[in-house]
Amino acid sequence: MPDRADALARAAALRKRFEDLGAQVVETPILQPAEVLLDLYGEDIRARAYVTSDALRGEQMLRPDFTVPVVQMHMTQGAEPARYTYSGEVFRRQELDEDRANEYLQVGYEVFDRNDVAAADAEVFAQIQEALAGLQLRAATGDIGILMAAVRGLSTTEARRAALMRHIWRPRRFRSLLNRYAGRVAPSPRRQALLAAGDPFEGAGPFNGVRDKAEIAARIDALREDAAAAPIAAQEMAGIEALLKVRETLPFALEQLRDIAVDLPSITPALDRLEARTEALAARNVDVANLDFEASFGRTSMEYYDGFVFGFYAEQAPDLPPIATGGRYDALTRHLGRGAEIPAVGGVLRPGLILQLERM
Repeated sequence: MPDRADALARAAALRKRFEDLGAQVVETPILQPAEVLLDLYGEDIRARAYVTSDALRGEQMLRPDFTVPVVQMHMTQGAEPARYTYSGEVFRRQELDEDRANEYLQVGYEVFDRNDVAAADAEVFAQIQEALAGLQLRAATGDIGILMAAVRGLSTTEARRAALMRHIWRPRRFRSLLNRYAGRVAPSPRRQALLAAGDPFEGAGPFNGVRDKAEIAARIDALREDAAAAPIAAQEMAGIEALLKVRETLPFALEQLRDIAVDLPSITPALDRLEARTEALAARNVDVANLDFEASFGRTSMEYYDGFVFGFYAEQAPDLPPIATGGRYDALTRHLGRGAEIPAVGGVLRPGLILQLERM
């Protein structure tokens, strides 16, 4: 592993690169308010955050990334166009892999710009790709917004659509819900007995636990309403399944997705954005003909992404984490903007991993 001084020097050089593009250097505190921000990261980061508390400041966490606090800072100042860069440590527990660092340097570039979303996506991707030139990395791209649009367009109940949206970032749970809503999986014996019961509280003993009788009754009513709903149409299920399997170079992926849109017309606006992004990437000399696109890419990363997502991987060192990642997070600006919003996209690089690859 490279020593800290070398990693800090490389981080400074990468940050200077983004400064030269007009990005403003920002700092965020290492300790962040956990109560406000932790839920924005998603299940994986929540489980790996270092959290502490004290009487004066309440629950705090060591900074697990920069994007959320940078967005929070920007939105308190107003949703105006801006570019930011930063460098510093982030902290994540690595209980499943002791070889991975739980503290490492991160350098980022964030663009807040409402004028041309496709151009901003292409700018961030191209600048990070240029910063990684010579490393022989595989670039992967995706677009969470396409699957979101497909779910929102399903002809089913609002409750089912909401459940699927919550679990987009948990592929196994998402698949399980899809199969249940399509009628492919029979309810468990316990659920069948509950749904068939007349008065579920008849003969019940004293109530213990955090839920009262009204909450339990509401939950049972929701289960019965769901059981009475018609299954998701076979045509829509086929469209979702075809979408999730798309893994091609970008032009061919777009062609496949246009065919899928015949059965899932709700994804057409998202595909129009994908096409505009492809043209913007090509205009920045990105080799889109050989750029990988995976419709499911990014579903196990930060849950604040809601559009374009990308990552750069060292295939010669498959055990390494991604060398750089990024994506679009428009909804995050709405969440933290208290009524204001602005399209935003960004990416981060790991200078320590860059140095490690250079020395292989």
